[in-house]
Amino acid sequence: MGNFFNFLRSKSFLIQLGLALVVTVVLVILTLRWLNHSTNHGEFVEVPDFAKMSVMDMRKAIEDAGLRYEVLDSANYNPDYPRFSIIEQDPKAGNKVKENRKIYFTVNPSGYKKVTVPNIIQVTQRNASSMLKAVGLDVQRVTYIDELGKDMVYQIKFKGKYIKPGDKLPKTSKIELVCGNGTIPDRAQIKADSD
Repeated sequence: MGNFFNFLRSKSFLIQLGLALVVTVVLVILTLRWLNHSTNHGEFVEVPDFAKMSVMDMRKAIEDAGLRYEVLDSANYNPDYPRFSIIEQDPKAGNKVKENRKIYFTVNPSGYKKVTVPNIIQVTQRNASSMLKAVGLDVQRVTYIDELGKDMVYQIKFKGKYIKPGDKLPKTSKIELVCGNGTIPDRAQIKADSD
């Protein structure tokens, strides 16, 4: 046991300990410098604002900024943005990121997705309006024809043409309801019109 303590106090042990400390410090300094250089420590790129940019313009701007990108699925159509333009990005514009960082984009689709016209024939105008609103369609106008069912929907029109339940229209389309006015149609007149 005494020999061990004598060795710890010996000159050769202290020299070896000093050399080990110097080598350790040099290795730490070299490792930190290498990490600084390889990770561009302290070098940041400010994320540009890509809002409303076309995908083609975004690609060029991404390349110029030294960043990478990934386009996520398109969102619901937003009429405030051009078609096929950037509507969201992550990270947001103005954030500082390292060079070669990936930016994620959400692109505005070409238009509203299509929805199915519900079966609103022989339904009251009020209920029909609610059913249409539920699927994303709007009632632009209501016109009346001579039919016994007052405020009962008899026909549906879109851009002046008759459509039927099950047809597909872009979401937010404005349609016209053709409803009865509560008057019994004059069958003789209808027969004369069809002749």
